[in-house]
Amino acid sequence: MRGLYTAGVLDTFLDNGIKADTVIGTSAGVLFGVNFASGQRGRALRYNKKYAPKGCYMGLRSLLTTGNIINRQFAYYDLPSRLDVFDEEAYENSGIDFYATVTNVETGEAEYIKISDCFGQMEVMRATSAMPFVSRIVEYDGKKYLDGGIADSIPVDKAVEMGCEKIIAVLTRPLEYRKGKTNSRLAELMYGKKYPKAAARINSRPDEYNACVEKIIGMEKRGEIFVIRPSRTVKVRHIERDTDKLQEIYDLGAADCAGKMEQLKKYLVSPRKVSD
Repeated sequence: MRGLYTAGVLDTFLDNGIKADTVIGTSAGVLFGVNFASGQRGRALRYNKKYAPKGCYMGLRSLLTTGNIINRQFAYYDLPSRLDVFDEEAYENSGIDFYATVTNVETGEAEYIKISDCFGQMEVMRATSAMPFVSRIVEYDGKKYLDGGIADSIPVDKAVEMGCEKIIAVLTRPLEYRKGKTNSRLAELMYGKKYPKAAARINSRPDEYNACVEKIIGMEKRGEIFVIRPSRTVKVRHIERDTDKLQEIYDLGAADCAGKMEQLKKYLVSPRKVSD
């Protein structure tokens, strides 16, 4: 639910005509980011505020009855197809190449799947946001996946590899945040026997995440990337039912982005800077 910060940023992009030809998202960044491509301002906030307080959307009841803390049928099929309809046609006509980051549990590596048909590739959308320990492994195209954040929480290196000349990174943690150590035994118990590479990647995630944050800070100082991150901490749980908190984190994203809009526009038209 911290991803609603990203939703606030992206809605402010829409308000100011900020466009992109490539988007690479991870987890909630994908689920909420597709609304940027479809031009559906406010949709992510609207449906989350409406349904987050209800057990049919996510929570312990779904976990106990389906094995997924986010209810597969409700969240990924009922909601976008009839309760708050996603505009697939606008998405397909956006001209944006949109990629979802997933973690292959057999290899432990990140994969980046292009989403050309959101409804037809809804299982990829599930896979990128299938949090370990509280989600079933998602099978797609003969492979097994979990949350893309396990292997690549912030896919900046992938954007560079793909040749993106101007990169905007939208983060959901403030500048000073670093991940602490995880409970390595839990990953070993859950995945170690059958998917040892996934278990190892879960346990190495804090170090990899923190190294990526430091790398981004360096790139930012050199003018190689534009970063929008929370200006303060808002305590929002993964499964947050307090709609005031959801509104607060969304509003913070919108305000932080608006405050940096002139800087962002200058960055987008400035000569490209790259490290030697």
